Amino acid sequence: MDMGKDPESRFVDAKGMGAVQALKDRPALVDSLYAQANAARWKLTRESFAIVLERGAKKLLASGALSPAQLEEYLGTLHLEDLALASACAEGCEAAWEHFFATYRAYLRAAAAAILHCKAGSADACDLADSLFSELYGLAGGKGTERSLFRYFHGRSSLKTWLRAILAQRHIDSIRAGRRFEELAEDETGDGPSKALFGAQMQPADPHRECYVASFTRALQTALERLEPLEKERLRLYYAEEKTLAEIGHLLGEHESSVSRRLDRVRRDLRQAVEDILRQGLCAANGSAVQPGLSEAEIVLCFEYSAGDTPIDLQKLLPRPKSPGSTAGKRTP
Repeated sequence: MDMGKDPESRFVDAKGMGAVQALKDRPALVDSLYAQANAARWKLTRESFAIVLERGAKKLLASGALSPAQLEEYLGTLHLEDLALASACAEGCEAAWEHFFATYRAYLRAAAAAILHCKAGSADACDLADSLFSELYGLAGGKGTERSLFRYFHGRSSLKTWLRAILAQRHIDSIRAGRRFEELAEDETGDGPSKALFGAQMQPADPHRECYVASFTRALQTALERLEPLEKERLRLYYAEEKTLAEIGHLLGEHESSVSRRLDRVRRDLRQAVEDILRQGLCAANGSAVQPGLSEAEIVLCFEYSAGDTPIDLQKLLPRPKSPGSTAGKRTP
């Protein structure tokens, strides 16, 4: 996770401008999102909040065009209050920072402790958690709030999930930096081949990447198998067949808003289930270990690598039901 770059700030083309125009053409939608986010609490202006929404939409559109309805659907799934808080902190709002510090400092230390497998009050956990504050403040780059890490939060996940992912990645980065230093020290003693001669472009990729992706895929498949048939069908229609909420509602006999709400719920439950499976490990039918439990940092890498350039076959993970239409017209309580 490279937090030192801001690709969306440089990405301005027809797709990105389409997102901006779509929001400017719908002031009522921006007003509604602004109110839902309670952004006025932090004295964050509507204009500033609209810019934050546009930035996130541009990043999403970088991978493909969205219809106005899909854009509205995307904006409706954002963690708006978290987004408003992060945006206000990025702008240097003192009240927002005080709230963030009071609310999240203990969580950051607990998350750091889980990553490091130590007590929350330990010096190592406090150092890892507190070191993140300078980057969140924007002090690490020496340019104030322009460099705040909060600028990279778009609200697609909760603020807690985003912060935990950054902490885990920082820990992984420190481990890799230590390994590179050890390798360099070995080279200087003449005990190993000189890697420095090959240049930075010859740095090997993470050798465990495929293992992490395989672990994630197994955990996801296991979590999907545990879902109720109707929940799995909603996911299949939305992700594998890329149907709209309205189309899914028509097929399943549900209102569009109900489809959205239930999809949101099953996504949260599914993510939590995958994390739990990765944390606990998987066993074969005979009880023998197939996949050992992973650390918090390793779990973050599983999600990161699986969301990257390694495709996951959704058609295979979410196949059509054997009896088409068997779940249609049935409402969940």
